[in-house]
Amino acid sequence: MTRTLDLTGRTVLITGAAGGIGSATARAFAARGARVVVTDVDHEAARALAEELGAGYGFGYRLDVTDPDEVNAVFDRVELEVGPVDVVVNNAGIMPITAFVDESAASVRRQLAINVEGVVHGCQAALRRMTPRGTGAVVNVASAAGRIGYPGVATYSATKFAVVGLTDTLAREYADSGVVFTCVMPSLVNTDLASGVPQHRLLRTLEPTEVATAIVDGVRHRRRHVTVPNWLGSMNTLHSVLPTRVGDSLLRRLGADHQILDSAGVPERRAYEKRATGEGAGC
Repeated sequence: MTRTLDLTGRTVLITGAAGGIGSATARAFAARGARVVVTDVDHEAARALAEELGAGYGFGYRLDVTDPDEVNAVFDRVELEVGPVDVVVNNAGIMPITAFVDESAASVRRQLAINVEGVVHGCQAALRRMTPRGTGAVVNVASAAGRIGYPGVATYSATKFAVVGLTDTLAREYADSGVVFTCVMPSLVNTDLASGVPQHRLLRTLEPTEVATAIVDGVRHRRRHVTVPNWLGSMNTLHSVLPTRVGDSLLRRLGADHQILDSAGVPERRAYEKRATGEGAGC
């Protein structure tokens, strides 16, 4: 039986960690005794969270995950100033909501750069340092939209399908390396990313702490796939084996074919959408 991983004294690097799932995950790892490296394009917010975690537990760095040179430079600094990175959580991501034909080329490029290329850069930087040591854990935060496509977030869903596929492929390619890969797929979470999206009558919006707990448990127990809530995995499996027309009909009956799309352009999302498109502060 595989032993549970003790996180005490481990160095955990998290991208997009200044808020939402990222900051909740930073606090959850710190509560387990890990040294947490908070990275985010918003350096001030990253430093503030690192200070909150306390000396010896929190370390804040600016990181733009779309720049592979910067990713490698930050990993080098962390290994020099904090210690070898034991766990990497590739969490940074954005989710603009729009009808697909109305989405700008810039929005598509930005999502691909952050949601896909950013994860690729993080995985490569982690593997270059972990495989020589023969140990390590890489967590890629995908989404329920990485298994089932939801109207209104077509490009986002495509990027999360890519993250799921990337994680599974790397787990097989590096099966004998000692590096363990985990893909986390939550439903909607109560963060700025999901602002303005109404609660679904059957699937409530999660709190970031719930996803953070699942991420930490996934690392500790070396799980390949983590769905939040847990039963969502069974729904994904059911949807994959149902005939296409039946699966689509089920989503329509549940209202999942328009729940997110109906939120496009609502006032509650304006501030987030500006940041997601690179127009607002903290981008």
